[in-house]
Amino acid sequence: MNEWREVHVGFEGDDLRIGKIEVWRQDWRRTAEDAVQLPHPSYQNQRHRFDIYEAGPDLSPVRFAAGELSNGVWGFYIPA
Repeated sequence: MNEWREVHVGFEGDDLRIGKIEVWRQDWRRTAEDAVQLPHPSYQNQRHRFDIYEAGPDLSPVRFAAGELSNGVWGFYIPA
């Protein structure tokens, strides 16, 4: 089982960067991995579905799990 670390909770289209990648300015590529159930970053007793994506250059993409927590509010995790 993969371990994940919370990196961000914020509004869709904000200035989130993971590594050097501006997440909202990239096309996300969903991986073949199953979605993961992770806690809401601010409300640990709530669990949400996070799909796993890659973004950025094909040769050196960033991998992250993302899920919409409420209307326009997203949570992001990266591999621990």
